[in-house]
Parts: sequence; C-alpha cells; structure tokens
Amino acid sequence: MQSSFRFASYINDYMVLQKEPSGAVIWGYGVSGATVTVTLCQGQTAIMKKVTSVQVHSNSWTVVLDPMRPGGPYELMAQQTFERMNFTLRVQNVLFGDVWLCSGQSNMQMTVSQIVNATSELLNTAAYQSVRILSVSLSQAEEELEDLRKVDLPWSKPTSENLGHGDFEYMSAVCWLFGRHLYDTLQYPIGLISSSWGGTPIEAWSSGRSLKACGVSSQGFLPSDFVTGPSKHSVLWNAMIHPLHNMTLKGVIWYQGESNVNYNRDLYNCTFPALVEDWRQTFHRGSQGQTERFFPFGFVQLSSYLSGATSDDGFPQIRWHQTADFGSVPNVMMPRTFMAVAMDLCDRDSPFGSIHPRDKQTVAYRLHLGARAVAYGEKVIFQGPVPQNIELLASQGLLNLTYSQEIQVQRQDNKTFEISCCSDHWCKWLPAPTDTFSTWTLALNIKSCPGTVAAVRYAWTTWPCEYKQCPLYHPTSALPAPPFTAVVTDRASGSNSKAAK
Repeated sequence: MQSSFRFASYINDYMVLQKEPSGAVIWGYGVSGATVTVTLCQGQTAIMKKVTSVQVHSNSWTVVLDPMRPGGPYELMAQQTFERMNFTLRVQNVLFGDVWLCSGQSNMQMTVSQIVNATSELLNTAAYQSVRILSVSLSQAEEELEDLRKVDLPWSKPTSENLGHGDFEYMSAVCWLFGRHLYDTLQYPIGLISSSWGGTPIEAWSSGRSLKACGVSSQGFLPSDFVTGPSKHSVLWNAMIHPLHNMTLKGVIWYQGESNVNYNRDLYNCTFPALVEDWRQTFHRGSQGQTERFFPFGFVQLSSYLSGATSDDGFPQIRWHQTADFGSVPNVMMPRTFMAVAMDLCDRDSPFGSIHPRDKQTVAYRLHLGARAVAYGEKVIFQGPVPQNIELLASQGLLNLTYSQEIQVQRQDNKTFEISCCSDHWCKWLPAPTDTFSTWTLALNIKSCPGTVAAVRYAWTTWPCEYKQCPLYHPTSALPAPPFTAVVTDRASGSNSKAAK
C-alpha cells in the first residue's frame, strides 16, 4: 500500500513550482478512496494545508496550492490516510518561481558541452543555484500517458556534470542559457524542463486533435535526411508532453522545424500554430486553469544549413511558415508568441554538422528578449525590423521599403533582396541591389526587370548570410531583420498582406 502512494514522477527534491498569481498543482497516486493531506512547510512551520481524496477511477489525487511569492526553500509533505494506516512522502528544498518547458528537436536537445565556450559555460553555475533543471527521458507512446515513464535527470541544481552530460543528452543548452538570462533579469527562481528529441517532425509532438484540425492524414512516413528520430504521429506528445499537462507553467520555448523541410512542409503554417493552440488548451485545462490559457510561447526560427541546394527549398518556406506566413510574431494567428531569428548564426565548422550551429548563447539571448517583452511586459525591443510599407516607384526604377523600426544597413549586397519579375505570364526571381537607404527606409534598384515587379523577398535562401553579417539589423539591439516575402502592387502595400507564392 505504501508503494502505491507516490507523487507524480516529476515531483522531487529541488523542484521549482510556479509562483503567484497562479497556484501550483501537486498530484500523485494513492489507494482509491484514501484521504491525502498536502502540507507546505517552511522550517518547522506549516504555512498551508490542502486535503483531498484519491479518485476511484484513476487512483490519482490532486491539490492546487494557494499562490505563493517567489522564493524558498520549502518542504512539501503529502500524507495518505486509509483506515488506520498513514503514509508520508516528503519533498525537500522546493522553490517558487517561473517554470518554463523547453521542447523540440536536436537544436533544442544539444547540451552545454556541445556549444561554443563550453568549458567556461559549464563552470558558470555557482551563481545560478536557484535555476533548477529537469530532463525528460526519450519515450514514445501510442496513447496519451498521464505520467512520465521516466526522467533522465530529476529536478537538480545545475552542475558542470549534469549540464555537460554527453552529446544530445540530459539538459538542453538553449533551455539552460534562456533560464539563466531570465534569472539575471528577474532575480528569482526559474524551473527548466527539457523534453526534446532530435530528428523529429512536428507531427510526433502534436496531438491527434491538432493534426486533424490541419487535415494531416495518418499517411505512411516518407523518409527524409532530417528525420532520424520517431516520426509516427503524436507518439512524443503522448509520452513526453501530455504527462506534464497537470503542471502549472509560465511558458514554453520551442526549437523545431528542420525535420519538416521535406515532410508536410506546406502544412507547417497550420500544424505549428495548431500545436501552440492545442498545448495552451491542454495545459490550461490540465492545471485546472492555473496555467494561463494563452501562456507565452517562444520559438527559434530555423538557422542556416550548408545543403548545396538552390534557394527554392524548404528552409525559407519553413521559416516563413513558423510565423503562420506573417513574417513576424506576435500576430493574429499566433498571439503572445515570440521568435528568435537565427539565420545569421550559421556555423560552417560545427563538428555536429552545419545543421547544428554552436552559438546557442545568442539564440537564448534573443529568446529571452522576447520573453521579457511578451511574458513579462517589459518595453524592450525583441525583434528586428520588418517592412511596414512597400511602394513601387516604377518610373524611377525603384522599390521603396519603409520599416517598422530604425534600420542599420550593415552591408550592401546585390543578392539578399530579390524581386519577382513577370512578363508574358511568366515570373522569375531576380536580385534587387540596395540603391539608397536612410534610418527607416530602403530603396531597391529594380531596373533589371523588363516586365512587372510582382513580389519582393528578403533572405530567401537556406544560407542567407555569414555569421552575424546579414544586411539589415536594428541599430541598438543587434537583432537581424527576419526574412519576408510580399506581393507588390502598383500602390503602396503592407508587407504582411499576402505571401508571394
């Protein structure tokens, strides 16, 4: 009977529970019909008590703690009373702060030992003992699991050993560095949960509901260079995400998309927003409303890859689809989301292949800026400039772009901007060199087009620029302008009106 009384698999010493204004959900399993009393203690003082009973059908019990201010440490005690028997479970050194879930494929899975300056990063843990980490074991399931089968790393304080534990094992570097930046800003505990698997398409991380909403058929899998992990629909959602859905979260960060470059690519502008929406609904419901219905969701736009392919391949398309074809976020299809542009963080010499760039510090820094703006309401610039207005000045042979923010033209080239030049019902993409520019505007030379300019695009290649050397940045934040494509009309048009196909 003692063995049947336990906490959920991810509740253990050193954990971080979500702070106010939400209440943290504590749950576990016990003997059907037994009474469970959950007590939160600080030192010898009980500061909160919650009583519940074990549900008959599921043998599970759940309590929602009162909202707590950030800090700790606390002790969490659960006592099961059944007939004349009492059993007690204890969890020590519990902190309250913000809990973030980090998921995706191998670029999220890369560990701190694999990134640039790994040695100094691994030694830099002493000041971050209130940033706690948990890593979910790789697992697949045909049905939604209620609890995790296993964790690779239970809640722990960060050490060089558990942060640098092998390649693509244990703790995500992007997750850790993101949490560290948040801690530097917020100065209260941060809980980080890593649940990722390399070489996996979005379909494996999506529930059947969200795939159905996008018309994704359960077809047999088409092999692809980028798919090396599980590809069966929903198997990772079932085993590695759904078991966490009772937990109270602050938000999610996500780094995935490479495995969809050659698989259901044209559906990614639906499958990704649908995943975000479905995770939000599921976590909100599972936590009894404690996780915000529209919790902040950040993601990394795909970096670069030495494919040898032409520009007409999947990487630019996936980058665009990651924004639901708007070019930037948040937008009406993806509210309360934020994006780290990474196309300028390429890595020719990565020992893990150019698909795995090692500068995860800049990725995490850009992500944390988005979190500060979207999740914490700070007035910080978190995205590079996007065109607000596009004006065709055909008589002058110019296409004028007006940006939403100040721009810094870091370098001029004649290939990153392209125009779709149409004549005789046939269109071709041609380079459009930068002619003139100012603080907010940029004019492209379109004299190479003998016909009609139908569309314009920027950085529409697998490898748009060398390391931190894209043409356009925001002058003070050093954030790159994201790639975009837009239809051009004779009158001024907004860049987000419609994607150019």
